[in-house]
Order: sequence, then C-alpha cells, then structure tokens
Amino acid sequence: MNKFLKITLGVLGVILLGIGLLVVAFVLEMKPDKDEEEKIKIQAEQYLEDKFNDNFEVYDTLYDNIGNFGFEYAAKVRDKKDKTEFLVYYDNETEQIVDTYIADKWGDDLETEIRPFIKENFGKATDFHVFIINDKIGQELGIDPVNPKSYKEFDVAPTIRITVHQKRSDRDEKILNEFISFLKSEDKLQNGSVIMEYIAENGVILDDEWGKEF
Repeated sequence: MNKFLKITLGVLGVILLGIGLLVVAFVLEMKPDKDEEEKIKIQAEQYLEDKFNDNFEVYDTLYDNIGNFGFEYAAKVRDKKDKTEFLVYYDNETEQIVDTYIADKWGDDLETEIRPFIKENFGKATDFHVFIINDKIGQELGIDPVNPKSYKEFDVAPTIRITVHQKRSDRDEKILNEFISFLKSEDKLQNGSVIMEYIAENGVILDDEWGKEF
C-alpha cells in the first residue's frame, strides 16, 4: 500500500510540476519584451519624422500575443490635433514600416457622419464601429497623410457593425434599409456592408448577427 501511495504521489507531483511549467511559460509568453517595445517606438518615431509632421506622437505600444493582427509589436500613435489614434508597425509581407492612419481616420470620419442617425433610430445606448478592413489603404492609394483627403473621393467599402443591447425585433430590417438609403442618398457612403449584432449588457449573445451589403 505504501509503495502504491508513493507511486501515486510521484505521478501527481510530475503532473503538477508539468502544469506549473506550462503556467509559467504561458505567463512569460503573455508579457511583452521591453527591448522589442523600445525598438518599435524608435522605428515609429523615425517613420513619423519622415512621413508625417509634428502633430503626431507615439504614446504607447501594442503587443499582439494571440495573433489578432499581422504583427507582434506596434506603436500606438495619436494625431494631437484631431485625436485620431492609429498603429505603426513593421509589415513582414512588404518588409517595410507601415501605418493604419488613413484607414482609422476615414473610419472615425464616417462614424462622426452616421452617429446622429444611429443614435436617433437605433437607440442612444447603441454601440457601433466602422472598419476599413485594408488597414494599409493609405499606402496603397499613395495618400499623403499630411493631406488625407476624404474617403468619399475613393472607392472604399467599409463595414459598419451596429451592436444593440436587446433581442432582434421585426422593425430592425426596416430601420437598416432606411439607414442604407440614408447613406446613399445623403452621399455619406455608396458601397459597404452593415452588420447587426444583439448582445446583452453582460455580454451574452441574444440573437444571431445578420447584415446587408450595398
């Protein structure tokens, strides 16, 4: 019996040691490397000096430890004038430093345009966000970040995600159609997609999301 108990305790000890090592490895992997953070800051500051003007500043870094983005480290940058926040990072595909400024600025601009309609028709508690999926659109279109122009001058098709904190109702499709008509008739946006999602205040999904392209 003592021998069996010793073997059992030994096996449990090995298992617990393995779990402990996994936990330690996970915690270390979740923590950003200070040297890498400093490196991207320096790269971003030089990039801003070359491409932008004095209105822009690096204020933080982002470490992507779960693969949400196409980079591990990015510098968080802010336009001190209009408060647009965006990322500067090293793109492995192009092997260049790139930024998301135009994508984020145009998204912010469109959000400002549609906010009154959404709050009035979907409810004041409604959350929404505009995504321009191609975050390097500024570089691809050759747009000068100091003179960013308007998204209306280009063929962009953003995604507008609207989150309401209630269950889906019969009137939602009618309101969504009116919203799309508003976008097109008021020359806010000619192409894009709108997604509706339903989430309770505690984060529980209330209904399947759905949407429309136009």
